[in-house]
Amino acid sequence: MSTDLPVIVIGAGPVGLAAAAHLLARDLPVIVFEAGDSIGAGMQRWAHVRMFSPWEFAIDRAANEILVRHGWSTPNLKHFPTGGDVVAQYLRPLAATPEMARIVHTGTRVTAVTRLRKDRMKDALREQSPFLVRYTDAAGEHELLAKAVVDASGTMDTPNPAGASGIPARGELALQAHIFYGMPDVLGRDRSRYEGKRVLVIGSGHSAFNVLADLAKLADQTSDMQIHWALRRPSVARVLGGGENDQLKERGRLGLTIADLVKRGILRVATGFHLDNLERMPEGIVASSEATSLDAVDEIVVATGFRPDVTLLSELRIALDHGTQAPTALAPLIDPNLHSCGSVRPHGAEELKHPDADIYIVGMKSYGRAPTFLLLTGYEQVRSVAAAIAGDWEAARRVELILPETGVCITQFSGEESEQPSSSSCCESVPVTATVASQSCCGGPAPAGADACCLEDAQAKQAGASGCGCKTTLAIAPRSSCCT
Repeated sequence: MSTDLPVIVIGAGPVGLAAAAHLLARDLPVIVFEAGDSIGAGMQRWAHVRMFSPWEFAIDRAANEILVRHGWSTPNLKHFPTGGDVVAQYLRPLAATPEMARIVHTGTRVTAVTRLRKDRMKDALREQSPFLVRYTDAAGEHELLAKAVVDASGTMDTPNPAGASGIPARGELALQAHIFYGMPDVLGRDRSRYEGKRVLVIGSGHSAFNVLADLAKLADQTSDMQIHWALRRPSVARVLGGGENDQLKERGRLGLTIADLVKRGILRVATGFHLDNLERMPEGIVASSEATSLDAVDEIVVATGFRPDVTLLSELRIALDHGTQAPTALAPLIDPNLHSCGSVRPHGAEELKHPDADIYIVGMKSYGRAPTFLLLTGYEQVRSVAAAIAGDWEAARRVELILPETGVCITQFSGEESEQPSSSSCCESVPVTATVASQSCCGGPAPAGADACCLEDAQAKQAGASGCGCKTTLAIAPRSSCCT
């Protein structure tokens, strides 16, 4: 394969542009294709939402180096930007730099990636065959050869349905005019849609929390609003997070806000609700499960997450976990059946590689259906992936990231769960049914009487570390460690 062929990056969001920046830093030829008409098109859909991460966690290192060379004024790193702020103050200036402007193409949708003259059945000389990338733009359909492909196209185009069985509930498709998937701009562009209405929010993640918080603010400003919240979890406490113990303070505060709204009766909550049917009745839209029907509403917001669309990679040999649809080596690290919300070890090219070499799914799409992706995670992914594509596997395997803790430790035994928000706990107990390399946590148990979750945590705290002691050792902890 010619070494002169470019690396194709799919998607010009924060992770896609970071991938391009790291590849450029290694003097690799790069082309970025963005399906939207503008930079950060996916992020613009939730431009009104304030992020959990401050600016210091929203800016990639290699991208920052490009911007600084051109006199960029760094935002206040302690402030929390909205999605729109990130696009306007970071992504657009980055894409406008001479290095990026010549390689980023908007309004260009990649429709398929394969090996040149090798469908997924062909073995002979497969690894020596370049990638063939087919794309469309205003001029029509085109093809380009590439030495590697980095898919950072995200999942915003493929939201999960409201139905609890993974497919749309009965009646869901017929009621699309009254259903919003994702996070509507309740206090801005979409205000008239929800003002004075009865609204049902379905979902238990932070997207649902943001919508519920905004609807509560709107209800304070208007009369006759009702806010209903349906979630599949049996308990609200299970989803509210670590509160003040969360190292991403805005994420912790959001959970506390929702807890307060529930306590004051602002939110009418239905737990353990699995939607089977939506029906238009004389009194409004009624959501029902096999055993329960909720009060009628006028509008529904479905915030049940997203799923990856890997159709464009269907002729490649990629390995995805059957459950999460994440790369098979990454899936055990992020599977919400095994891990508390937000807990994941840093990872890179080693966990993201596939049977076909040099194809990488990164960013939110790499998480498949698993929640709680952080930009910091995506930036570490593409740093490692760029190193791997350049042949520097020593750098690719090196961990260069410390992730913030959620402040939550989940203990699972025999299918039962208990919630333990704790400022001193950083590890999750290993479910007895899980298959893991080791059931010892961070090198073994903490000494008796130590305020720590494991040996390395105790040692780090003894050395003067604040908060979760595992933070100080994460960068050098073995990948089999369960410290998060």
